[in-house]
Amino acid sequence: MASKSYRARHILATCSWVLGILSLAAVPALADPALGVDRELIPDMSLPIPQLHFDSAGALAIQASATSSEHDFDFLVGDWKLRNRKLKSRLTHSDDWTEFESAVEMRQILGGMGNIDKYTELVSGKPYEGVALRLFNAKTKLWSIYWADSNSGALDPPVVGSFANKVGHFFARDTYKGQNIIVVFRWDVRNPQRPIWSQAFSADEGKTWEWNSINVSERVR
Repeated sequence: MASKSYRARHILATCSWVLGILSLAAVPALADPALGVDRELIPDMSLPIPQLHFDSAGALAIQASATSSEHDFDFLVGDWKLRNRKLKSRLTHSDDWTEFESAVEMRQILGGMGNIDKYTELVSGKPYEGVALRLFNAKTKLWSIYWADSNSGALDPPVVGSFANKVGHFFARDTYKGQNIIVVFRWDVRNPQRPIWSQAFSADEGKTWEWNSINVSERVR
């Protein structure tokens, strides 16, 4: 027959084991929401998209932040390699993403009042190029960002906005596959050594948003 001291040690060990299991169950999981997805390539939902304002004609009414400056994009000068994650089908409630790598070369123009970068990738097996042109309006203190790529050969409507607290939001009205949308570009440069760009569409005047593209950059030189 087991001694009282043995039974006490056994009960204590069993209780400790049960408590350990329960405590582990109570700890929030540290894994990413999407298994196997780099946490940096998941849009940061803790950063709110600013509320939109419209004029009497329904056009976006965008005002610059108090700190908006022609130096806001200085962090991006140089050459970068990018890790990208893109939603395969937009505005269809899809959750099917693809990941790939690309590169960007960015240079300042107009004495620092603008900049231009060249984006390249080989995802489809053939070269794809894009160009981003960013211009700072000294009167309005707003940035306008224009995009063109080798598929269209034309400039998209510019997204317009500014930075506040090292996060920039830039908006435009546009169309996607015939559907009227509002598009937002977000630049998160709270860590300027690993800037994160992301894009979202809204088909209901900014009430809800679908994030559909994101990338994180790592400096090459």
